[in-house]
Amino acid sequence: MQRRHFLTAGLAASTISLFRADAASAQSARGPAFDPVLVPTRADIVPGEIHVLPDAFMLYWTMPGGRAMRYRIGVGRPGLYESGEFYVGAKKEWPSWTPTASMIEREPEKYEQYKDGVPGGPENPLGARALYLFQPGRGDTFLRIHGTNAPGTIGSAVSNGCARLINPEIIDLYNRVPMKSRVLLYPKAA
Repeated sequence: MQRRHFLTAGLAASTISLFRADAASAQSARGPAFDPVLVPTRADIVPGEIHVLPDAFMLYWTMPGGRAMRYRIGVGRPGLYESGEFYVGAKKEWPSWTPTASMIEREPEKYEQYKDGVPGGPENPLGARALYLFQPGRGDTFLRIHGTNAPGTIGSAVSNGCARLINPEIIDLYNRVPMKSRVLLYPKAA
């Protein structure tokens, strides 16, 4: 078994108790309110990390004192979500966006028109802020935690692999997260 697969399999098993007393509320958190919520964590959870739980459509920013800020998110659609351990390698305000070659190949009718890129701004699919996910030895993975100009996609698996938040929440998260922060994208349930 590859080390990375072993790591992510272990991560999936640990999410059950990672954010105690929050698992039951995940389903009810899919309601109309988008506000971030402060939730308890186990005391041994390291502060200063991002944890993405794709099946619950939740992202957690861990903080000192056994607490985390929970945000509702949208995630990558089936076959495009990538789990693993990453770090924040870049941060951008109102980032520009260019679809990857694989996105254009997969859905040319949707992405070909944007092959030269879209400047940052309210109509940009990356929204108001973006955290760029990197891995050692690989560099930029082209995965992002970003805002969205389509808030109706929160709580669903529709993206090309990235995690998305509504713009006010990505601005809040962006301001909390320093460069080089550890990011854990947990595997989806089989």
